Amino acid sequence: MATLESILKKLARAHESLLSAADRIPSELWKTSPREGAWSGAEVLAHVMSVERTIIGAAGRILRKEPKQIALMKRFRLPFMLAEIRFVRMKTPVPIDTQLVREKEVMLAEMREVRSRTLALIDETKTRDLHAYRWRHPLLGSLNAYEWFAFLGSHQIRHEKQMREIARDLPRAAEALPTLPK
Repeated sequence: MATLESILKKLARAHESLLSAADRIPSELWKTSPREGAWSGAEVLAHVMSVERTIIGAAGRILRKEPKQIALMKRFRLPFMLAEIRFVRMKTPVPIDTQLVREKEVMLAEMREVRSRTLALIDETKTRDLHAYRWRHPLLGSLNAYEWFAFLGSHQIRHEKQMREIARDLPRAAEALPTLPK
């Protein structure tokens, strides 16, 4: 079982890695998809922010109530490694909110704000035992509040890899763009 300190370290590492990967994408190509059907850097960050907001919003609501008793057999979950690896492609159950797709610097600042809200919730609840508070992840199964916080790091690790793929593939995509006549 991860400690709160290890969760906070994972969140910090994953967040910095994601932002570092985003820095590799030029601002002028931020909203450009590297290939047909692939997300742009902007769309990846919009997705990451949407998921984090959804999880923190749910956690905020759930943690205000008494925890529900969940049978031991219904507490099963798959390992977070499945959320971190990129060779298994998944369709998100959370569609991208196109209104979140904006200029790079605006989105990076917004991502930092989203993470600060996450850290504020963790700080507000650090003196409580949150193990009994559980809700389902669509792929991984039943997670307690601490596991949801750790999942946010795993989710960013997954999308940091995707962001690096985009940065790698974008030069080829940019070369294929038609040039405008002068």
